[in-house]
Amino acid sequence: MAVRLPRLGRRRALQSAAAGAVALALLLWWLLPIGGDESPQGRVTFATGVPTGVYETYGKMLRRDLSRDLPDLDVTLQRTKGSPDNVRRLAEGRATFAIAATDAVAAYREQGGKGADRLRACARLYDDYMQLVVPKGSRVQSARDLKGLRVGVGEDDSGVQLIAKSLLKAAGLDMGKDVKAVREGIDRMPGLLKAKKLDAFFWSGGLPTTAVRTLAHDYPIRLVQLGDLIGPLHNQGGVTRYYRAASVPADAYEDMHQPDAIKTIAVPNLLVTTDRVDPALAEAVTRTVIKNRDRIGSKVHAAQKVDLRTAIFTDPLELHTGAERYYRSVKP
Repeated sequence: MAVRLPRLGRRRALQSAAAGAVALALLLWWLLPIGGDESPQGRVTFATGVPTGVYETYGKMLRRDLSRDLPDLDVTLQRTKGSPDNVRRLAEGRATFAIAATDAVAAYREQGGKGADRLRACARLYDDYMQLVVPKGSRVQSARDLKGLRVGVGEDDSGVQLIAKSLLKAAGLDMGKDVKAVREGIDRMPGLLKAKKLDAFFWSGGLPTTAVRTLAHDYPIRLVQLGDLIGPLHNQGGVTRYYRAASVPADAYEDMHQPDAIKTIAVPNLLVTTDRVDPALAEAVTRTVIKNRDRIGSKVHAAQKVDLRTAIFTDPLELHTGAERYYRSVKP
């Protein structure tokens, strides 16, 4: 004969059910990763640069990869004047991420810019190379020969102008007095040179820069060496410590037909954000940048230089906590 168990009262039944639910919740909390696995979502802005510049091309490629890796994230690109403009937009909360050269970041911090203490880095990306472009038949052999000439120095508040001013000073020239400074971006300077409205122009960008490559295909130009300015440049102190001696390979611009590498200076670029950005978002964006290095590099050749071993060297900025978490997760 079956033994009948005592019937539970309503209160005891509810208590048992509640206890079971709590136990299940604790089990799930233990098994699932902290924070869950939800993809970052919302809207972010990415400050790039001038049209036809490498920053803008990089931004377009990264936006495509982010749309695949983080489908719930809406990424808007902002065209800007360049690094100093980008740094200011980030610090003032008008952009979420940006590319900026280390000298521009350091200058903003040293000047005590608003919100400078909130700037953080996600990765060191690739180097910008300073390029002094002249018509092939120009007499200019050094920046010292630019005195009295019409020289494109980049827009105000641009990274190229920041470096050009220091280079001209190293050459013994004052940008405001000794040259006829034309304050235009890379989207206009090649056309002005071709129309003989410029004698030379400076550009700082990854190799190759599309606008310079297109100009070389249509018009005979060459690059002028800047290697003779390294010593005087470093003697200025300040942000010039971020400039290093470098060379533009002879085949960087095939249509120039330059037989030898050109000595110049280079400055590292950083992927920059602020401490306002959620660590999960910073971690996810950093992961996409590193993971898609080769694909982005197919269009932005300089991006092939992005490497886990160098990405963490982001002086003068400390790593964002989310980016640091990513690097720790992939550390061998």
